[in-house]
Amino acid sequence: MLLARYQHDFIEAGCDEAGRGCLAGPVFAAAVILPRDFDHNLLNDSKQLTEDVRYQLRTEIEARAIAHAVAWCDNCEIDEINILNASFLAMHRAIDKLLCIPQFLIIDGNRFNKYSDIPHQCIVEGDAKYFSIAAASILAKTYRDDYMKQIALEHPEYNWHSNKGYPTIDHRKMVLQRGHTPYHRKTFKVTEPPARFAATEVADSLAD
Repeated sequence: MLLARYQHDFIEAGCDEAGRGCLAGPVFAAAVILPRDFDHNLLNDSKQLTEDVRYQLRTEIEARAIAHAVAWCDNCEIDEINILNASFLAMHRAIDKLLCIPQFLIIDGNRFNKYSDIPHQCIVEGDAKYFSIAAASILAKTYRDDYMKQIALEHPEYNWHSNKGYPTIDHRKMVLQRGHTPYHRKTFKVTEPPARFAATEVADSLAD
C-alpha cells in the first residue's frame, strides 16, 4: 500500500523520470505535489499499470494535484552531460515549473543533485511506495510516450510508436542497419542482439 507522504511538516513534491534506458528520444521527468490526505486505490508505479490505466490516472492526477509539472532533456543534452545528470536536470526543470514551491522533495532512486536549498530524500523504488512519486512516474511516462509516438511519424521504420525508443531487438537491428536519426543518443552503445534473446530481456528493456 502506498503512503501519502514521507514527512508531514513541509510541502512535499515527488519526482521521477522516464526514458533513462532508451536509445532514442529525451528523458522526461515530472514533479507532483498532492493534497496531504490524497489516496487512490489504483495509483502505483507506472510500470505496474497498463497503458489505458496510466492515461486514466494522468487525468485524475492533473485534476487533483496541488501542482504538477513535466520537463525533459533531449538526446543532445544527454550525450553532452550523460544520462544520469540529464535525468537530474530534467527533474530540476520540472520543479522549476511548479506553481507551488515545494519545501521538501522525495526522489525515486538512490542519487540526486541537490535542487537549490530544498532538502530531499532519495527513495529506492519510491514510485511503488509514495503516491506523489508514483504520480510523477505516470506523468513522465505518458508524456514521454506521447512524444515518442509523435516523432515515430518521422521515422516509422524504428517502430518508436511501439518500443518508445527502448533497445528492443528490432530497434537495435534497425540502428545497426540504418544508423542514427537526429533523435538517437549517439553515446549509447548499440550491439547486435544475441541469437537467443530471452523474453524477460525484452520486458526488461521496456521497463523504466
